[in-house]
Amino acid sequence: MGSNTTTTVQAPPQYAPYRLVETLTGHESAVSCVKFCNSGKLLASASLDKTIIIWDAQTLTLTARLSGHSDGVSDLAWSSDSHYICSASDDKTIIIWDARAAESVKTLRGHTDFVFCVNFSTQTNQIVSGSFDETIRVWDVKTGRTSHVIRAHSLPVTSVHFNRDGSLIVSGSHDGSCKIWDAATGTCLKTLIDDKVPAVSFTKFSPNGKFILVATLDDTLKLWNYSTGKFLKLYTGHVNKKYCITPTFSITNGKYIVSGSEDHCVYIWDLQGKNLLQKLEGHTDTVVSVSCHPSENMIASAGLLNDGTIRIWVQPS
Repeated sequence: MGSNTTTTVQAPPQYAPYRLVETLTGHESAVSCVKFCNSGKLLASASLDKTIIIWDAQTLTLTARLSGHSDGVSDLAWSSDSHYICSASDDKTIIIWDARAAESVKTLRGHTDFVFCVNFSTQTNQIVSGSFDETIRVWDVKTGRTSHVIRAHSLPVTSVHFNRDGSLIVSGSHDGSCKIWDAATGTCLKTLIDDKVPAVSFTKFSPNGKFILVATLDDTLKLWNYSTGKFLKLYTGHVNKKYCITPTFSITNGKYIVSGSEDHCVYIWDLQGKNLLQKLEGHTDTVVSVSCHPSENMIASAGLLNDGTIRIWVQPS
């Protein structure tokens, strides 16, 4: 328990600061990813200890540990109905899990190097994955087979994400590019960024599907208008030069951008104004992943090797 927080002077008077309410321990190595499910009832965490843990998001207790990967797990995603989890691993596979039964359903094989990122379509009929083999694969969930292999980038793929209706995929890569793909055909529709330097470490669509949030390894987050290809906002203050930190959107009480940082903190910005609202302190290593509860003012954050914990932060409603 604790309340280690630092609020910036730019925070408006009506902003209620988040505070630390719980530290979850259960993984034996770095926690690489945390994700609340869409129903908000469960939180999943992935680790380099090869396991996924499912936590009850209300009681903050461990409900299941999923074991099946033979190497570290880098990423995970929930199906839209909150029944299934897919996980991406350094063992070159993706596993689909039944979260209720706490057992594996299918193992997807095809990538030839570490699978680094994964995402379910909103219809839960497709999975997209990105790998160090520089390809994106689109999978049919029912058959477990690859629908498309996209020769997407010239360096490892760091992130993949479906838009709201599952028609588009956005990908980012260490090659410095961010691209939009037609999910049905695998055709590249647009290259949003192609700077080569710095590396694109993360990208995702906004909840309304109109914008794309892009993180680059120069301590920068940018909000892009997908249709015009122009960037609208710049968020800075955090430290991000080495790791693929996964920022996200918070929409439960105002609209925020939330990101981890290599200075062991969690940063919260006002989405519209770009102002840094709060810096959450308490982790003892890089915060590589954050997730915002879909309906409550709650943030989960994950720490790397020298930390290995998940911290839960809440904001008075």
